Amino acid sequence: MKYAELFAGIGGFRNAADHLSQDTNVKFKCVGFSEIDNFALTTYSNNYNLNGETRMHDITQFVDNRKRLKEMPEFDLLLGGFPCQSFSVLGKKLGLEDERGKILFSIDTLLRKKEPEFIVLENVRNIMTHDKGNTLNEILNFFKDHKYRYVNYVILDSRYFGLPQRRPRIFFVCIKKNINIDLTEQSIIENFRSIKKHSLTTYNNVLDILEKQVDQKYYLSEKIKHTILADGSKKFRSKSQIDLDIARTLTATMVKMHRAGQDNYYSDDFILKGKSHKDTSKEVLFKKPVRRLTPKEALKLQGFDETFYKRAIAAGVSEHQLYKQAGNALSVNTGYALLHYLFGKLKVQNK
Repeated sequence: MKYAELFAGIGGFRNAADHLSQDTNVKFKCVGFSEIDNFALTTYSNNYNLNGETRMHDITQFVDNRKRLKEMPEFDLLLGGFPCQSFSVLGKKLGLEDERGKILFSIDTLLRKKEPEFIVLENVRNIMTHDKGNTLNEILNFFKDHKYRYVNYVILDSRYFGLPQRRPRIFFVCIKKNINIDLTEQSIIENFRSIKKHSLTTYNNVLDILEKQVDQKYYLSEKIKHTILADGSKKFRSKSQIDLDIARTLTATMVKMHRAGQDNYYSDDFILKGKSHKDTSKEVLFKKPVRRLTPKEALKLQGFDETFYKRAIAAGVSEHQLYKQAGNALSVNTGYALLHYLFGKLKVQNK
């Protein structure tokens, strides 16, 4: 099955598709991808075989080049993430000179010219309430206008697919044919658990990922520890907790080291002895060695293996950028679970 990956980042969907090709009779082949962040592109290009693929880079410029668009191979499946703000221009009647309008126009052009049979796109769960639900309705209507007769969405959380991280995401599934499928989180979870053998790496909890010895630079200094572990400020209160078995959602800004009510921090007692300080008093906690996640651990929480991390480092990608890339990435195992359910179990391509 040929596919293209939009707003690819470091290739969460591609990684999932590669695993599926290895594990099942459904063979996925990427024919093109788009990504404008050069650091993400470095990580991407050093981890995947890109021979002969169309490198769209900035999709808004790519679709304006009729020759390149025509030369791009046809594909059956469109994968990727997308900026939800692009669709808000529909309801607000903003012009295409608006950057969000340009992105939407680019997606529209690509769908009209290539007409893929299937679409699977991911976004943050909050899109459901964005602009009081209007943005969600605009997205669904947009795909229906493109003659997709099956248009639906499902919320999937990475913690149910072998990755110890709370990361609920919305996935849109669009199919040209009018078919009836059970697209629920429970059905996808049950199918994932029924897979007897797969090539993914799965973890029971964060302790399976945390390394016992890391560089001292990852530890909180005495200067910032009180701020990081505090329960917010006078204007914003947030309960601070460390040593969570299931990590909080990784964010693209975790490199800035937000408070422990937002980012993930772990004590040596938890890492070395399994003793959690989740509810320990601040007075005691301030005296304990506490550290942040390393970039390697953050990538593993998203389903990317150690080899993936090493290739990025060898290519010169900084740890600062790897934190950002991990926070922005699609969880590999979650993408795998959905694609396996659609194309491996239900075999929607044969209906």
